[in-house]
Amino acid sequence: MSKGCDASRPRPRDRIVETARYLFRKHGLRGIGVDAIAEAAGTNKMTLYRHFASKDDLIVACLCEVTAEAEAMWDDFEAAHPDDPMAQLHDWVCAVAEYAIADGIGCDLANAAAELPDPDHPARKVIEHFKTNQRDRLAKLCQAAGIVQAELLADTLSLLIQGARVSWRSVGAEGPGARFVSISESVIACFHNRRAEGVPESTQPQKTIGA
Repeated sequence: MSKGCDASRPRPRDRIVETARYLFRKHGLRGIGVDAIAEAAGTNKMTLYRHFASKDDLIVACLCEVTAEAEAMWDDFEAAHPDDPMAQLHDWVCAVAEYAIADGIGCDLANAAAELPDPDHPARKVIEHFKTNQRDRLAKLCQAAGIVQAELLADTLSLLIQGARVSWRSVGAEGPGARFVSISESVIACFHNRRAEGVPESTQPQKTIGA
């Protein structure tokens, strides 16, 4: 009697990507090689290279999966709070904070960017496109929530989460990054109140000292 295929067992390519994501996150992109990845995935290097021409291609595939999961997050916000962009914005704050401190390692894309300084690396294109797209979606959400200076708020929140990630990595969960959610909520409230105070949508940026 034939045993047939085990439908519950992921295909080799899926196992390789899943394993690589775990190992890259644990050891860094440069801290683990394809031999170790193939062995941990229950396959061999020949099979790995059948699916990925190089380790760089595997890195790109892993980061693309990360971006796909992050994109799905926006659908979750909308499903949880239809027609309530302010509630979706608050959910974004909590979600990115939870992800950033989940295991103390931080954002896979930000970590990859730090390890891949070459601007021509194929993974850099994935990272840059994703980060730009996420910032633009955040700005649109801020605008939908009635924020007058939506783009400025989106940039402010983006910089806050980047700074919080550095804080968590350098001084741990008890450092300033621990207050990311409360700080972000205060910033959102401040921007939202500007609408009630009649702040014009277009304001000239102030000159910095020494400019």
